[in-house]
Amino acid sequence: MFKRHRWAINLVVAMSLLALTGLSLFPIFNLVLDGGAAVATEPNNLSTAQTAQIQAQAQGYMQVLKREPENQVALKGLLDARLQLGDIKGSLLPLEKIAALNPQTSDYTVLLAQTKQYLGDKEGATANYRTVLTIQPQNINALQGLVSLLLEAKRPEAAMGAVQTALKTTGTGVDVTPLKLLLAQVYLTQQRNADALGIYDALIEVNKEDFRPILAKALVFKQMGNLTEAQSLMTAAVDLAPSEYKDQIKQLAQATQPPKVSVAPNLSTPTPAAAPAIAPTTAPGKFTTTPKPQSVK
Repeated sequence: MFKRHRWAINLVVAMSLLALTGLSLFPIFNLVLDGGAAVATEPNNLSTAQTAQIQAQAQGYMQVLKREPENQVALKGLLDARLQLGDIKGSLLPLEKIAALNPQTSDYTVLLAQTKQYLGDKEGATANYRTVLTIQPQNINALQGLVSLLLEAKRPEAAMGAVQTALKTTGTGVDVTPLKLLLAQVYLTQQRNADALGIYDALIEVNKEDFRPILAKALVFKQMGNLTEAQSLMTAAVDLAPSEYKDQIKQLAQATQPPKVSVAPNLSTPTPAAAPAIAPTTAPGKFTTTPKPQSVK
């Protein structure tokens, strides 16, 4: 199991919800791990028989590729098999070929960048992200990946600039909410909570039916220790969210309950229970975007 800080988990869940309702999150890299976590060396919960079967399939695809190096069915089959086996490094070569054969499909290039980022090739990942952004400046997956690398390199101004550039080049009629949410997350990494909250408030004012900035604001209040306000916002987010996301938000809300009030014997005045520890284990808004690629569907 990978170690995850609770704030990182909450942030990841929240951003996944935001992505599913506005950010075009590519489903095969939707698992976000804590920074610095190692790749699992064991197959993904496979039995011995399943492992042997998938290894045999991989060998079959490799034989096909010896005869037809650009056979995309075999390349995707080999990529899927290696990902199922937990062989992230081995998935890189077929993925590079697939991305090269499909330059019009940015998802492959973004996945390639995220795989390189996961394996520690930051320069290669940055190049791939920038390749996508040159063609699609508002590609939120590429932009978030680039931002995470810039923040890791202690270049917050460059990270903010990348998002602001995307905002400036956005055409009319385009939903800028995902970009603004990303900018707010950058602010949070720099302890600029007021700036982040200002973005959330502005988004809420524009569209009071959008649960995404409400949920994000709730998580900030939670991290600041304002559990009562956080719980109120979580409730509002649950009410506004589409049905397929309500359960996930409710799980977050359950972890955002304010301290209960107890009544001391023979006293009419309620006495607050001991306040729980609220110090964050990681800085608010810390980006943890090193992905573990999942099997290709």
